[in-house]
Amino acid sequence: MRIVVALGGNALLRRGQAMTVENQRENVRIAAKAIAPITDQNQLIISHGNGPQVGLLALQSAAYEEVEEYPLDVLGAQTEGMIGYMIEQELGNILPIEVPFATILTMVEVDPEDQAFNNPTKPIGPIYNQQDAERLSKQKGWTMKKQGEFWRRVVPSPEPHRIFELRPIHWLLEHGTIVICAGGGGIPTIYNDNGNLEGVEVVIDKDRASALLAFELEADLLIMATDTDGVYLNWGTPEGKIIDRITPSEIEKYDFEEGSMGPKVEAACEFVRRSGQRAVIGSLSDIEAMKEGTAGTQFVIE
Repeated sequence: MRIVVALGGNALLRRGQAMTVENQRENVRIAAKAIAPITDQNQLIISHGNGPQVGLLALQSAAYEEVEEYPLDVLGAQTEGMIGYMIEQELGNILPIEVPFATILTMVEVDPEDQAFNNPTKPIGPIYNQQDAERLSKQKGWTMKKQGEFWRRVVPSPEPHRIFELRPIHWLLEHGTIVICAGGGGIPTIYNDNGNLEGVEVVIDKDRASALLAFELEADLLIMATDTDGVYLNWGTPEGKIIDRITPSEIEKYDFEEGSMGPKVEAACEFVRRSGQRAVIGSLSDIEAMKEGTAGTQFVIE
């Protein structure tokens, strides 16, 4: 079975947790232990979120005033390397030494005319209280949006249209390699007026990019691992109820928050419709059970 596992940014760095290297490494170690049982007899592709990490790098870059801040596409490439390195190392400490790994810096094309450029929705970086959020918005020109009782910076998140490194990913899978790619939704790129490829100041949604990746690789299963055990109706209320199994048409009757579960649900529906295969959203700790169809929210064809 060919499986794409998309690790949520909050699965790698828990909500409100300090963004230290030690915390990130410990969470990657936990993720590696959860993923290891499904590596046997399966072809595995791992993507991951980078919202907290790319936001932290943006803050660090902005604090150094000697040079202009690095753009988000460059910071995205940095996080792909950093998180890929940690995943390779921690999985390598668990699996047999013969198992090969490769992290691919993955460029993803977006449409410069995408309406998302005018409507920032993708949260990145740490959480803030209202006072700090207002201060940073004035100082840096950032767009800030409320999430629950806190605030976060949001940036445009256009739809992914093409993944440029599909051929080397295919080659690696054919030789039994566990591939880590499309981290943080991939490095966002556009073709400029001269026909040259260049980076762009956005963050692509990791789940939408993972759905495209899974479809293009003809994956049998897309797993989106997060810090909740599935998709809930009436989330956060006494009437909250997890959805066990559902079709795209059925779940599209409900609304989900754009900055949270919404993109995951849309990505699952997109993959299931285009591929005819299965997608599942659930807890990182339940990856093996999600593969077997006994945990998470299972998205199935009509």
